[in-house]
Amino acid sequence: MDIKDGLNEVKRELSSDEKLLEQAFHLEKFFKKYKTPIIAGVTLIIIAFAGYKVNNYLKMQKLEKANSALLTLQKNPKDTKALEVLKENNPKLFALYSYSKAVNSKNKDALSKVEQNSDFLKDVVNYHLGVLNSSPKDSIYYTNLALIQKAYLLIKDGKKSEAKNILATIPKNSPVAPVARLLEHYTITK
Repeated sequence: MDIKDGLNEVKRELSSDEKLLEQAFHLEKFFKKYKTPIIAGVTLIIIAFAGYKVNNYLKMQKLEKANSALLTLQKNPKDTKALEVLKENNPKLFALYSYSKAVNSKNKDALSKVEQNSDFLKDVVNYHLGVLNSSPKDSIYYTNLALIQKAYLLIKDGKKSEAKNILATIPKNSPVAPVARLLEHYTITK
C-alpha cells in the first residue's frame, strides 16, 4: 500500500503542476492578445503621473517666486522687478498687494485700477472707494462698518433720527457695537 499511496501523491502533484502550467498558458495567450493596449495603458499611467508631479513642481516654484517677490516688496516697495515677478507668478496676490498699497496710501486712482479678480476683492475695493469718497457703499464683508459710516455722515448732516435707526440695526455682539453705541450717545448730546 505504500507504493500505491506514493503513486497517488505523485499523480496529485502532477495534476496541480498541470493546472499551474495551463493557467500560465492562458495568461500568456491573454497577454499576447492584449499586449499593445496593456503596454499603452501602463505607459499612459506613468506619463500622467510624471506630468502631475512636474505640474505640481512648477506650481510650487511659481508660488515660491511670488512669495519671495512679496517679501522683497515689503522691504522695498519701489522694487519694480519684484513687482513684475509677483504679477507674473501670482496675479491674485499681486491684486491683493496693489489693493493694500492703494488703501494704505489712500490713493483713489490706484484703488480703482486694482484688478478685481474675486468677489471678495470687488467688495472691499468698492467699500474703500466709498470710504475715500465719503459716500458709503454696502459691503458683504464690512457690513457693520458701512452702517457706522452711513450713520456718521447722517449725524454730520444733522439727520440724527435716521442715524439712530441705522445704528440700532448693528447687532450687540458685533465688534463695532461699542462704536455704534458711542455714536448713538453722541446723537443725544448734540
